[in-house]
This record gives sequence, structure tokens and C-alpha cells, in this order.
Amino acid sequence: MIRRYVYGNVIETEAVLNKPEQENGVLPYFTVDEQAMTLSYTMEDKDQVYGLGENVRGINKRGWYYESKCSDDPEHKEDRHSLYGAHNFLVVDGKETFGIFADYPGIIRFDVGYTRSEELVITASDWNLDVYVITGENVKDIVKQFRHLVGRSYIAPKWAFGFGQSRWSYMDEDEVREVVRKHRELGIPLDSVYLDIDYMERYKDFTLNNETFPDFAVFNEEMKKEHIHLVPIIDAGVKQEEGYDVYEEGLEKGYFCKKEDGSPFVAAVWPGKALFPDMLNKEAREWFGNKYQFLLDQGVEGFWNDMNEPAIFYTEDRLKNVLEELDKFKGQNLDLDKYNEFNGLVRSLSNNTEDYKVFYHNMNGEKIRHDRVHNLFGYNMTRAAGEAFERLEPDKRILMYSRSSYIGMHRYGGIWQGDNKSWWSHILLNLKMMPSLNMCGFLYTGADLGGFGADTTEDLVLRWLELGIFTPLMRNHSAMGTRVQEAYRFEKIDGFRHIISMRYKLLPYLYSEYMKAVLRDEMMFRPLAFDYPEDRRAVKVEDQLLLGDGMMIAPVYEQNAEGRYVYLPERMKLVRFKEDGTKEEEILEKGDHYVEVALTDVIFFIRPDHLIPMAKGGQCVDEVDFDHPECIGFVENAAEYEYYNDNGYEKDYENPAHITVFRMEAEK
Repeated sequence: MIRRYVYGNVIETEAVLNKPEQENGVLPYFTVDEQAMTLSYTMEDKDQVYGLGENVRGINKRGWYYESKCSDDPEHKEDRHSLYGAHNFLVVDGKETFGIFADYPGIIRFDVGYTRSEELVITASDWNLDVYVITGENVKDIVKQFRHLVGRSYIAPKWAFGFGQSRWSYMDEDEVREVVRKHRELGIPLDSVYLDIDYMERYKDFTLNNETFPDFAVFNEEMKKEHIHLVPIIDAGVKQEEGYDVYEEGLEKGYFCKKEDGSPFVAAVWPGKALFPDMLNKEAREWFGNKYQFLLDQGVEGFWNDMNEPAIFYTEDRLKNVLEELDKFKGQNLDLDKYNEFNGLVRSLSNNTEDYKVFYHNMNGEKIRHDRVHNLFGYNMTRAAGEAFERLEPDKRILMYSRSSYIGMHRYGGIWQGDNKSWWSHILLNLKMMPSLNMCGFLYTGADLGGFGADTTEDLVLRWLELGIFTPLMRNHSAMGTRVQEAYRFEKIDGFRHIISMRYKLLPYLYSEYMKAVLRDEMMFRPLAFDYPEDRRAVKVEDQLLLGDGMMIAPVYEQNAEGRYVYLPERMKLVRFKEDGTKEEEILEKGDHYVEVALTDVIFFIRPDHLIPMAKGGQCVDEVDFDHPECIGFVENAAEYEYYNDNGYEKDYENPAHITVFRMEAEK
């Protein structure tokens, strides 16, 4: 059951497609304090709190406070309170079980037992919000109702479930050719190569660097013959430059964000001074979306949207003020206090939330200050693209994912989990964000495998890939100035080939489970607590996940580890695929087990009376035989698997012909 309560004058986010009628009674479960702008709920000690999509810390969110404030912050450490997304949905499970969605586009805080261990307090920046309370049979039922409320999740083309290689940046055609050549020569599967900002002409959206990519359409066709898709980046800021058609056209038509006096809001990102298209203005959104046609015409079939929190290096006005203040420090002896003041001024330039208060959007003819709708910007940038693809390529699935997001954007694209680091702890963070993102509708997601920032190590990349082969988005991506981390750069080439090849063998199961989760408003990745709620040990496990109906994964995420402890909430079959091509199977009883996992082993667990369809693999998705998978299973009595398969390009998703039922009975 879903009930909707309205406070103040709500700004329409369009996160919810079909709103229930407004309730006039008292908000259940919570104490409402309109003056303090809070909703408060008293928890019991054993209550678990799940959700909030992309954020730091654990699957159970208790003990910390979180902000929904789309933030360009690559330091994903435990002391942070927000990342790139704003996903205001959570479920309390304990003495009472319910979900709450605060549909609110500004900055909102969730204190989940941080200030007072028993209190959940939600604090809005102003008192204008839609609140949805959802009750059901259990957590999975509540999530299913919520997912139905906010609409079907984005469906990527099948090729986008292959392995992708990225780097900031592959600077020219020959560097891309080298990446592809190395993978093909060494037999390491690959489906896509990503182009970061340097493919553009001086960081200008919807342009090409004609010196380094002189005939992009021809080059793109060359790559397609190798079964490689090129995936260019698009940034939120449009370079301020006379003669640049996107800038001049947007300025002429009034499609950029403005300051209060009506003059353009100018801030710096990669190209220096830039203007931000008003993504909340329907006409501007349609205009910006149509610009993707330039690259679609070059044969591009996938994009990633970046810097769309929006990220701001500095605003023109703030830089001027800071430089004036810094000038006063010339000739001074900077003691501790003055040095900190100096540093503070410099640090205040980037992504300063005060800058959110100086520019405005035109939403349906109403002038609205950015801080009140901050979390909608990246969502609507990706919406602009998604809606444009429906106009420009109506019969084709186009890959699209974003860095910044709000609930509702999940209908137009996926997300990657931001600019992480080559830290072992970020393998675990990647794992823990999968179910909370699935709760909020984001199914096409994954992290930068091997880590984006900092220098990686060979064992870290191998272990991270052993998780990444299971996530819908599987991409190795790293930052300029860090150690190169393509698979062929390391010593254990056979190990990399084996692990990445396992992705392609598992694709029939992974793609099938993805599509069923999308079409049925379910989760692809779940904590053990969701399926074994009466098992108190299972409820506390946060480093293992159920993947679809039949599989459990438990990656190794510690340096130099030769295995790990795994808790089984029931008898399961351990399946191990070794680098030498052999497969080992072992039945393990319910309870705790230490499982050895060699550095290049791929392991997973099969639940009783379940099947996992697998293929023989291939060097690209086009080579994978989805039509004739072979099932491995743990069959004690009888097992059935409902297998979903389509051609991966068209949009005829609900055709019954896409479903095949496999059945296997135990040997007598």
C-alpha cells in the first residue's frame, strides 16, 4: 500500500509517474515538526535501515548521517555524507516494516541513528516535499511497490553487458587501435572502448578533435568490424566561445542558466569558462538532447554523461572575489591562522554550495533558484539524451549512463559509481552499493574496476574484476597520471583472460536476471537479509550478495588474502572455475566456511534446486551463443529456470517468445 502526504508547495520532480491521491490524515510512523522541517521515527535496537542508493558505508545505513546532495567528490571515504546521486528512498525493517520516499529536489539530510542511536530524522532544507509511505508483506514487496511507483528501469543494449576499457584519455585513433589490438591478440574479450574529454576539440561538447580523430565516422566503422563500440563522454558545461555553434545557439535562445539579473551564469569546468544548459527547462532540454544527433550520425551507439552534479571548478564572480582577498596576503608572514585562511579561500572555489544560490532555472515558466532543485540537474541532462534517443533512434537501444542522478533518471539511463580510488575498501563499497541502487531503480550500474584515482596493483585489479564480472556495467577505468591498468599491462595475462572470459560465459544468466528484474520491478542484487529475514546471522552479512534467484556471490576484497570466510544461510553448491579451465563443485552445509580462493579463481554459490544457464563464451557479445545455453545447477529434487533472451537491440521486451523454461531433475 502506498500513501502520499504533501507539505508546502511541492516542486514537481517527475520522479513518480502516477501519483496516488493526497492523504489528509496524520503521517504514519513519523513525528512531523514543520518548524524544524523534520520527520522523526524512533527505532529499536534490532531495526535495520536499507536504501539511499549511492552513498558511503554499509548496506544497513544505521549509525551515520547522509545527505542527498549530488556532489563532485572523488574521496569516497567513510567521513563523507554524499556522493554523486540523490536517492531519497529507504526501508526500515524491524518492529515495523515500511518504506519512505521523500520526493524533494533540494538538499535533504538523513540522520540514521547518528545524533541519537534510536532516532531516524529526515531534515529538509525547506518545507516543500512529497512524502510517500509504503507498507507491504516484507522488504522485497515494499521495494517492488516503490519500483512500480517510479517506473521501469532503463534497458541497455546487449553489447553494453560486455567488457569495456576506458582511460582518461585515449588521445588518438592509434591509442584506441592499440587497446583493441592487444585484447584481440591476447584473446581477452572486449566490446567497447571509452573516449574521455580529449576526443573533443578543446573540451567542447558535440565536437571532434580533427587532428587526433580526423575521420571519426570511418574510424567508428573500422572499430565496429572488430565488434568494438566507441563510447564518448558528454559534459554538462558548454564552453563560452564565440563561433562555437552550441554556445551561440544556446545563448541566443536563452537556454542557459541565468543569474537573478538575467545575465548568463558563468562558471569554469574543463574548457574554462562555461555556461550550463538549463536542463529543467523543457525546451532547453529538447534542444540539448538533439545535439547528440551529431555523434549518432557518426555511428555512435553509446554515451556517458559526466560533470553533471553540476561540477563547478569556480564561478566567475567567486574567482574575482577570492583573487582580491588573496592579494591581501602578499608580503605577510603566514602563521597557522593566516595559512588556514589562505587555504580556505582557495578551497572555497570548487563546488561551493553557496554558488547554488546565485543561478536560476526556468521550470514551466517559473524562475527557481538552483539550490532548491540542485539534485535534478544530472537527472534531467540524462533525460534530455534519453528523450532525444526516442525521437532520433526510436527502434534502437542506445547505451546511456550518468555520474549524477536522482530517482526518475533510472528510466533514461544507468549510472557508474563515480570517481572512486584504487583502494581495497572500494571493492567492498562497490558491492554494498549494488542492492541499495537496485532498490532505487538503478540496475545498469557498476564501479570503475581497478579504481579510477591513485595507482592500482595487479592483485587489486584481478580481485575487483572477480566482482565486476557480475555487475551489469563492467568497465575498467583510470585517471590521467595514474598507473595504466589495462589487463595486458600486467604479468598474469592468463589470469586476466580467464576472469574476463568468465563474464562472457555467465552472460546468459546475467542478462536474463537483469531483464527479469527490470520487467518485474525487482532487484537483481539483494542482501541476504531480504531472502533470509529470520536468520539473524544472514541479516548481518554485508559482504555477500544474492544475484538473481539462484546465485550468491562472495568476492575477496582484502590484499594478500588467499580466501575468505563465507556464511551460508542454507546448503549451497560452491562452483569454482580455475585458470587452467577446470571446474570444481562442492556441496557445503549451512553455516560458516573458510573458502580458499586463488588469485585468479572465479567462484560463486548456487542455491538448492536452482539452475544457472551459461554459454561457451566468446571474444565479444556478438560471439556468445545465447540461444543454446547449458545449465549448471544444484538439484536436490527438481529445478526450473525461466530464461529470458532477446536480440539485445530492439525494444520488444515483453514478447512471450523471449521466455524459455529449463528444467532439471535430480538423478535417482
